This record gives sequence, structure tokens and C-alpha cells, in this order.
Amino acid sequence: MNTQLTKLFAGFVLSSAWLLSSCAEVKEAGRTIGHTTRDVTREIGHGTRDVVKEIGHGTRRVVKSIGEESPDGAEPATEDDK
Repeated sequence: MNTQLTKLFAGFVLSSAWLLSSCAEVKEAGRTIGHTTRDVTREIGHGTRDVVKEIGHGTRRVVKSIGEESPDGAEPATEDDK
């Protein structure tokens, strides 16, 4: 009886050690996936921000140049309009 209990306990300890090492691997994989997702979404966000900023600047330049060329007597854009 005592031998069986010892074998059962040893099997439990070995399986627990195996499960703990598996948990560490899963945790590390989750961390890697999470950090990669965070970094990718940050880069997408920064790229989108930069594109929108450039579109805004280009639009402002076009509107300003149209105002300067306006033949109908409209006043060109001033510094206060920016």
C-alpha cells in the first residue's frame, strides 16, 4: 500500500511539474502575441495619423491657393484663418 501511495505521489509531482512548465510556455506565448499586437496597432495608428495630417496640410494649401487666385474679388486667406 505504501509503495503504491509513493508511486502515486511521484506521478502527481511529475505531472504537476510538466503542467507548470507548460503554463509558463503558454504565458510567454500570450505575452509575445499581446506585445506584437500592441506594437502593430501602434504603428498602424501612427501611420494613419501622419497620413491624415498630410491630407489636412495639402487641403489647406489648395484652399489657400484657390483663395489667392480667386477672380471674383474674394479676399485671400489670412494668417487668422489657419
